[in-house]
This record gives sequence, C-alpha cells and structure tokens, in this order.
Amino acid sequence: MLKLNSTVFLSILFSVLALNFTFSQSTEEMAEKIVEEATNNSQLEILAHELLDDIGPRLVGTPQMKQANDWAVAKYASWGIQAENQKWGEWRGWERGITHVDLLEPRIQSLNATQLAWSPAAPKKGITAECVIMPIFKNSSDFNSWLPSIKGKIVLASMEEPTGRPDENWEEYAVEKDFEKMKTERDSLRRVWRQSLNNTGYNFRTIYEGLEKAGAAAIATSYWSNAFGASKIFSARTKEIPTINIAVEDYGMLYRMAEHGDKPVIKIIAESKDLGIVPNFNTIGKIEGTEKPNEFVILSAHFDSWDGGTGATDNGTGTLVMMETMRILKKLYPNPKRTILVGHWGSEEQGLNGSRAFVEDHPEIVANVQVVLNQDNGTGRVEKINGSGFLNSYAYLGKWLNAVPDEIKNNIETEFPGSPSGGGSDHSSFIAANAPAFFLSSLSWSYGNYTWHTNLDTYDKIVFEDVKRNVILTAILAYMASEDPEKTSRERSVLPISRRTGEQMKWPEQRSPQRKGGVD
Repeated sequence: MLKLNSTVFLSILFSVLALNFTFSQSTEEMAEKIVEEATNNSQLEILAHELLDDIGPRLVGTPQMKQANDWAVAKYASWGIQAENQKWGEWRGWERGITHVDLLEPRIQSLNATQLAWSPAAPKKGITAECVIMPIFKNSSDFNSWLPSIKGKIVLASMEEPTGRPDENWEEYAVEKDFEKMKTERDSLRRVWRQSLNNTGYNFRTIYEGLEKAGAAAIATSYWSNAFGASKIFSARTKEIPTINIAVEDYGMLYRMAEHGDKPVIKIIAESKDLGIVPNFNTIGKIEGTEKPNEFVILSAHFDSWDGGTGATDNGTGTLVMMETMRILKKLYPNPKRTILVGHWGSEEQGLNGSRAFVEDHPEIVANVQVVLNQDNGTGRVEKINGSGFLNSYAYLGKWLNAVPDEIKNNIETEFPGSPSGGGSDHSSFIAANAPAFFLSSLSWSYGNYTWHTNLDTYDKIVFEDVKRNVILTAILAYMASEDPEKTSRERSVLPISRRTGEQMKWPEQRSPQRKGGVD
C-alpha cells in the first residue's frame, strides 16, 4: 500500500478541492450566462411569430409542414448550427382552403364552422341543403329504415350538448342542486346517444361511412372542448363528401331547429386540395461534441400539429423551447463534451411516427443516449419531472437540477424512479428502446380544454415568461448532461402490480412507426 506524508496528502487534497471549486464555479457561471441570454436576448417572440403566424398549423402531409421543416433548417443555419430534414415516411398530402358556412333558412346567419382535416372538398358552388338530425335508434333495422331519408341532406351527426357553459362556470354561479341536475341529465343523454350509435351497427369512427353510402350531401359534427369558444378539430372520415365541425352554439341552434320541424337550410363552402402521397420529415439539428462525440444529449419536441388553430401550445411552445435552447447553447457552449441533438418530430399526433422512425433508423444513436429531454404539453412552466422508471434517474437528474436557479427548480415536483410512459409523447419512443428519456411536464394554463387540439390554440395563448423559464431549465439540464463525467444509468426499476389487471406491469416495447398514412 502506498503511504503519503501529511504534506503531500494535504497538497493533493487542496488540489482536488480547488478542482471541484473551479468546476462548481464554472457551472454556476454558465448557469448565470444562460439565464442572462434567455432573459435579455430572447428570440422566442420572433420565432413564435414566424412559425405560428406566418407558417401556421403544421398538419402532417400539408405544404405548411414542409415549409416549417425548411424554415427550421434555415433558422439553425443562421445560428451556425448543422441541421437537415430526414425523411421518416409518407402521408396523404392535403391543403386546407376556405371554409364558409351560412344558415339560409329559416333566417340568415353566418356560422362558426370549419372543415375537418383531410376532408374532401365541396363542389365549387358549394352545397346547399336541409339539415337533419340522427334520431335515437332502437336497433340496426330502425337505423336502416331511416337511412333513405337522408339522401341529399346534411346530417347533424353529433349529440346536442345541453349546455355551452364549462363546468367551472356552473360551479361558480349555479345553485348546487341545479349543477348536479344538469350533470345528471347530460350523463343520461350521453349514455342514450352512445347506445343509439351502437344500435346502428356502426361506431363513432365508422358511422360516417354509413351516412355517406346512404347519399348524405355532407356531414356536420360538433366536438365541443368543454370551454367557451373551443372546438376540437380532428380528421374527416368521409371519402367523397365534406365533413365540417360547427361550434357548439351554432350546432345546438341547428339541432333544435331540425328537432322542432323548422327545416334549417345551410350552405357549405369547403375548399381543399388532395395532393396525393407526399414525403414527410423530421428536422434534426446538431452541435458536435468534442470529447465524447458519439454520446448524445437529445432535445425533443414534436413539430406537427392539428390545424384548427396554429398549434401554438401543442406543440409550438415545445418547439420554441428546443430551438431557443439550441441557439443559446451554440452561442455560450459551442464545444460541448457530448453531441447535442435536437429532434423536431413529424406526425406525433398520429402515433409518435416521426420519433419512432428515428429510434428505429438510428440504433447507434439510441444506444449512446445520455438523456432525452422532451416537452410537449403546453405553454406553462415545467412543474413535474418523472424518472420514467429508470432506477437511478434520481442521481443524475437530481445532480443536474441542482444547477438550475431556485425560482425554477423549487417549483418542480420530481418523482423517482417514476414509471415508464408507453405513449402520449415522443419521449416514449426512446423509453421503449431503453434510452433514458424524460418528460418536462408543464403547468396546465387550461391546456386540456382550451388549447389542446382546438381552434383556440393560437399565438395569443403563449405565456412567454413561462416559456423562458423552460428554456433556462432545458439549457442548463442539457449543459449538465453534456458535462457530466458519468454515463447515465439505464437500469430499470421493478414495475408494480397493475391495479387494473392484477399482474406485474411490463416495460413498454419498441414499436414501428406508420410510415405511410392517411390512405387505405
């Protein structure tokens, strides 16, 4: 055994302490620089304007999605960051045009409506026809007997909502027994409607096919988001006739008119273009590592959106966080120890297709991931981080979080080791491949009902101060992950017994993407 005298020992000890002190000071200085840059030289508002106002929604398969891919590559190039579009698959190409819907009888009124994604276009002169409701069906024979009556009509294919006020509005102002009565009646209506739909022999996805085959001129739906002015806008399921969403207020009016025998007539202008099958891409940016270039810190956010709004909080804000983080790191930390990648994934909304394709196509990267930091659920400041089931995630995430300013760090609830996510957002694609990936979960800001997949998901809903906090958090975590002398552990925790099945839960399995979608 080597023996050291006290003088040599103290000399070595002080050298180690000095090294640690220098490293600590360096970390603190970098954190301060990141805060300064993110706070006083933020590019978030101009990025948001260019992406959300100028390009707009980024539905997979649309020209706007490709425009966004190219914009991001050019923006990264202007910051001196390598970036490229990597093809992950193909999708049905479609371009939204004008939607305009007017009530003509029994009176004139312009209606709040839009065609659903991938809807077939109406004829150039539009469709003018009477609206009819779907009655309550006792069985499939009842439904089939009714079908001939809809030929040439516009079918109101959704239930009428009994109220257009969100529950929190009722809670604030209603007499309690009135609120409870409304909920009871609403629950009853929904049960009856679901059972009637089942009685047709179709379900909520396939009923439109039956209505189209019977000769309906168009389909009108209403998917209220339980918030004032908010409608969920998803995809059409018709092949030849247009499908539109009408806001709850106007839909209810039409429904009552038809129910009372007023025979409402509306005119639908629904312009769109079918563009055939088009290629689709992930946009990947890179700051090359210097010491461990084949180990990777990955910043993750899906780039696509639904197109009722402009995709501002789903996932414009996540995109902005990762782009601004890359800009800041390139400026302040241009020679990271590990390679820092950013992935702007396509077609997350249809099943994590872009990120699943990246994981499948780049096993050499996935095998050497230091960490994946993913942000998706809205404009709010990050309030929760889950360890994704990785047994030792508390050790490295906890260490990295220590470098984050207290005003941000102290508002984050952590759960270790947590549990792995099998879906929901793009970190799940990496977890399934056993790469340490984590979801930076945001404060709500009424995300679920007001902006998630709705017509209200627009620039004005962004809370930029919260987004700046998320940039600071993400940039510091990425810096710390790159600098960490240790490789992150991938050891999995033992998952608990499922309350639902009574069996031990299993780690999610890697799944292949749908590489050609939107077609039969």
